[in-house]
Amino acid sequence: MTNTARKPASSVDVRIVNAFVRDGEGGNPAGVVLDADHLSEADMQAIAAGTGLSETAFVSGSDIADFKLDFFTPTRRIAHCGHATVGTFSLLASLGRVGEGASSKETVDGPRAIEIRHGAAFMEQLAPAYFGELEWGSDAVREQDVLTALGLTQDDLLPGGNPVVVDTGNRFLLVGVKDPHVLERIAEDQDLIEAISEDLDLIGFYPFALPGEGEITATTRMFAPRYGIREEAATGMAAGPLACLLHDRFGISASRILIEQGRYMTPASVSLLDVRLSLQNGAISGLMAGGYGKVVREQTVSY
Repeated sequence: MTNTARKPASSVDVRIVNAFVRDGEGGNPAGVVLDADHLSEADMQAIAAGTGLSETAFVSGSDIADFKLDFFTPTRRIAHCGHATVGTFSLLASLGRVGEGASSKETVDGPRAIEIRHGAAFMEQLAPAYFGELEWGSDAVREQDVLTALGLTQDDLLPGGNPVVVDTGNRFLLVGVKDPHVLERIAEDQDLIEAISEDLDLIGFYPFALPGEGEITATTRMFAPRYGIREEAATGMAAGPLACLLHDRFGISASRILIEQGRYMTPASVSLLDVRLSLQNGAISGLMAGGYGKVVREQTVSY
């Protein structure tokens, strides 16, 4: 007789941390699972799906860094996640598992530096590489397709804001629009964004507007349906590429660039992303992107 009994479900506690909060409010929620060494990749994927947030981070031991972090969206593994990294290390700092100063994380493609500054977590990204339309390596995707995917026309673009792929460890497609009102009225085609992102191997689209308000340099939106994310409130791995683009292509010489995201989501969740550029003879040699995290709740997820 065949045994058809189902394996009893296991459960795990997931802390929900809002990353890149501004004055303790807003931010982008990420799930964080501590002491995840016993979980398989299938377990982690199931937990991320059950958590239901754009990304969940799983923290385990590492032989080459202070911690190993695995990141999963509800549908797939992702190599890096900025807001989940900031959320994780903010949580670790609040628990006393990491102190002020240098730390590190191991990901699926190697170690990256982390720094804790007055409780804020900053993560290392690589020097930028830029790819215009002729360098995308695709016969199927053109600039006009990108604009169509966002419901934009050439008249909506900031001078010099034509679509460009920027890579600082993850690839994002950046598009500059002429003012925040254009950013607000974007009417995105999620299916087309997903298809273009698959073709160009992107995490997603990161349209931006200048200027931001007050000390904010730019305000942004983020669409990543390829990874199951319709729109998210803070994307640290995209803020780095944008800061580099603003420095190299738009004449913004500051080594610290503040970026706002999430204002035009429904509902809004305004986030603050802080990017610090390392410069050598005026050229970007590396960068750290970071911000503050805040634990907002805990939930138990079965898998």
